Amino acid sequence: MFTAPPSQLMKAIMCLTLSALLFSVMGVCIRYASHTVDNPTIVFFRNVVGLCIFLPLILNKGIGFFKTEKLWMHTWRSVVGLIAMYGFFYAIAHLKLSNAMVFTYSSPIFIPLIAWLFLKEKVTLSMLLAAAIGFTGVLFVAKPDTGLFNMMSVIGLGASFLAAIAFVTVRALTATEPPERIVFYFCFFGVLISIVPMFWLWRPYTWTELSYLISAGILANVSQLFLSTAYKLAPAGQIGPVNYIAIVFAGMWGYLFWGELPDFYSMIGLSFIFCAILICSPLLQKRLNG
Repeated sequence: MFTAPPSQLMKAIMCLTLSALLFSVMGVCIRYASHTVDNPTIVFFRNVVGLCIFLPLILNKGIGFFKTEKLWMHTWRSVVGLIAMYGFFYAIAHLKLSNAMVFTYSSPIFIPLIAWLFLKEKVTLSMLLAAAIGFTGVLFVAKPDTGLFNMMSVIGLGASFLAAIAFVTVRALTATEPPERIVFYFCFFGVLISIVPMFWLWRPYTWTELSYLISAGILANVSQLFLSTAYKLAPAGQIGPVNYIAIVFAGMWGYLFWGELPDFYSMIGLSFIFCAILICSPLLQKRLNG
């Protein structure tokens, strides 16, 4: 079973961390946009902006660069990823940013199992340990009570599970597909699907709204490139828990922009999350697995 060497694993962790940072900033833009813009329109702009980003690449590399024998996998990844996106953006609009990130970035809990089922990747003790510790941290940050079982929580956790499937599919695609092609097809199919609900809600948008929507689209797609690169360098189950750091970034933005301060339980949860990330470090991975 493939396990990334220490140097390659460190590069994967750095790419995934940068991806999480950009994704958290995207969340800030979406939160501001959602004050006046509906969810289907936000999802559409996120994808159409990404497609526009790739137009120069198409002109430079030619149409041949985007030929693929994995069209069905690109389609599957796009559908599950798009449904997860609708859920995630809805959560950002209706929850605190850090709480929305907690639900969405619970996906590493599911990644090792999904990677084992579909990619036959080895599930090591360190992967299971990191997932369990990270999940414990999520519970402390989210402080689940009766609200955990409401419709918002179902949407958030459902998006998390679908995102995990999308992440593992990305890992499978990176065996033969470059990151640019993976993100391009996601945007392409995302535009085709999301234009349908957006069409009935279309209206003129202000420059402020457009600035948030376009910025969110740029940040999301650059984040996806780093995400795809990370999963090309290392197995999904091995680095998945690093995604938890997006919750930390979201908490930072929540404090800077909305004055949200973490309480005692949140601090304990963040400590657990950092432990999960450390377990993914090359040195500890080598010691635990070897």
